[in-house]
Amino acid sequence: MLATVIHAARDIRVEEVPDPVLSTGADALVRVVAACVCGSDLWPYRGVTPTDEPHRIGHEFVGVVEAVGADVETVRPGDFVIAPFYVCDGTCANCLNGVSTSCLTGGWWGSDDRFGGFADGGQGEYVRVPLADGTLAVVPGPVSDDEVPGLLTLSDVMGTGHHAAVSAGVGPGDSVAVVGDGAVGLCAIIAAKRLGATTIIAMSRHPQRQALAREFGATHIVEERGDEGIAAVRELTGGIGADRVLECVGTKESMDQALRSTRPGGMVGYVGVPNGGPELPIRQMFGRNVGVNGGVAPVRGYIEELLPDVRSGAIRPGRVFDLVLPLTEAAEAYAAMDERRATKVMLRP
Repeated sequence: MLATVIHAARDIRVEEVPDPVLSTGADALVRVVAACVCGSDLWPYRGVTPTDEPHRIGHEFVGVVEAVGADVETVRPGDFVIAPFYVCDGTCANCLNGVSTSCLTGGWWGSDDRFGGFADGGQGEYVRVPLADGTLAVVPGPVSDDEVPGLLTLSDVMGTGHHAAVSAGVGPGDSVAVVGDGAVGLCAIIAAKRLGATTIIAMSRHPQRQALAREFGATHIVEERGDEGIAAVRELTGGIGADRVLECVGTKESMDQALRSTRPGGMVGYVGVPNGGPELPIRQMFGRNVGVNGGVAPVRGYIEELLPDVRSGAIRPGRVFDLVLPLTEAAEAYAAMDERRATKVMLRP
């Protein structure tokens, strides 16, 4: 089959790789209907995260189950499924505590699982899914093609934006500032509005993303950064800062922006994958009673909550996909996102 392989910085190739096979009894084979490139994939693409040897890449996909192992109980061939960006069993203590990203038997796409099988990267024609009952979320059929973009966001970016809002404690009447205008930041705007925020400030300098932010529920746009950006947020929030700030980038600058844009006693929800050395200024946070909560988003646990709103059209996170390419053009998909010519790219095998 064809699958995406990263060889080095800015060296993405679509190559023939071995077809996946069932191997542990608890696994499933999924034919990928759609996959995508994640903002976090750009860290190895840019060389920020080193690539020591060629390896499979991609961790967001939806598809149709082709076969299941003998021990699989809830997933059946023919099911349309959403795969979160990680593998989990759904039954261990951490999963039951709502932190399935720390599953005691889980793992990550594009690597060996804990039972001796290989979990294919998500950007391919087929994927072997370990722990299928815990990992895969079944979408009751039939599923129309125009639903695919929205369903695909539940594998990562919509659930991650939701996690930022939940972690920050967004509730009715809150003022919220969102740092980051990528797909996660845009989905965080959706999440903030869905949870009842009435003032939603999108920090963005990109006209197309600003327009989408408005469509998703942003009430204000702030283009400034640093001290000027913080002053703009405070001006929009009675001079004190936002009740909740959602950090969706993962750099030192974005975390500083988020912390200083939060009002005394407010909360930052952070979901940006940390790169560029973000550190917490504890003394400053202590003095202003600003809290920080978040981390890698346990999106598998959010799918059932968000799925009805996606399917009904109450929220439309699939709008973040502004470029669709065949899998064979994965290298262009990465380049388009790296150069900010696209917000998020869908790949169709």
